[in-house]
Amino acid sequence: MGTKNSEPQLAIFHDKKDAHLLRIILRSPGFSTLSEQASEGLRNQTCNVACRRQRSRPWRPRGVIESSAHWRGHEREYMAGAISLDGSDLDPVIEVSQETGVFIVTGLIERLGNTLYCTTIMVDPNDGLVGKHRKLMPTASERLIWGFGDGSTLDVVESPTGRLGTAICWENYMPLFRQAMYSQGVEIHCAPTVDNRDAWQSTMQHIALEGRTFVLSSCQLVRVEDYPEDTEFPNGITANGLVIRGGSVIYSPLGEVLAGPVYGEETIRYADIDLSEKDRSHLDLDAVGHYARPDVFQLHVNTAPQSSVVFE
Repeated sequence: MGTKNSEPQLAIFHDKKDAHLLRIILRSPGFSTLSEQASEGLRNQTCNVACRRQRSRPWRPRGVIESSAHWRGHEREYMAGAISLDGSDLDPVIEVSQETGVFIVTGLIERLGNTLYCTTIMVDPNDGLVGKHRKLMPTASERLIWGFGDGSTLDVVESPTGRLGTAICWENYMPLFRQAMYSQGVEIHCAPTVDNRDAWQSTMQHIALEGRTFVLSSCQLVRVEDYPEDTEFPNGITANGLVIRGGSVIYSPLGEVLAGPVYGEETIRYADIDLSEKDRSHLDLDAVGHYARPDVFQLHVNTAPQSSVVFE
């Protein structure tokens, strides 16, 4: 669509002919076009879930934060663009969900006090904000600007299409994180990312097979012109005018490619999926059930919110 800050979107549509069949669409809209995209989904199918980008405004400072002098000139703007989940900042997203009846999953930069988090939120048309996940481990130089999430936001929630959870970018390389998702019965594993390497596809296919889950990975397509005009790009990351080249893909619980991957263009990808396929696929593998060995290995998850100051 060629909009500013455009990143891929997933929308999941029930097929009217069969309650078990879903239609999935990957798209690359800007945050400001969320209402338009949800409405378009309603025109084309009965749209139930829209899962969008890893981050909305402010932009991801890929490559920029290595240039500390230049980054210092943008830090105020970056902080000002972050979203508070406690106030009215989310009202536009909640209103779109209510008006269209679409369950929305979208990424954003969250501000809590003076700390920023890379966060995904889940918005229900009837109940508003029903889930969130703060990235547990910012990668490399992301740690200079984003805080660390904790075990209190490992939400897997009910959506109109099934149990849905998110793992942000390289969290998908954390085996214990994945086990925590599988143990909550995730049926639709959303993996928003900026990893546009060919090897990422192998990771997504592995997770689909390991968790016997549908995997929806939306990777941003970001061009140089999507950033502010005075942005400096060190380290030669802007080949062919692209900062991130995309690579959105959909996998079945048996690791089959249902749509994508797509590189270098903003497009729509469709796939019809049957959630009963997940049930069938577990007959020979359940990583947290009959294929687990709790007498040998166990995972203990601390779900308590963490704070540096505790008043007792």
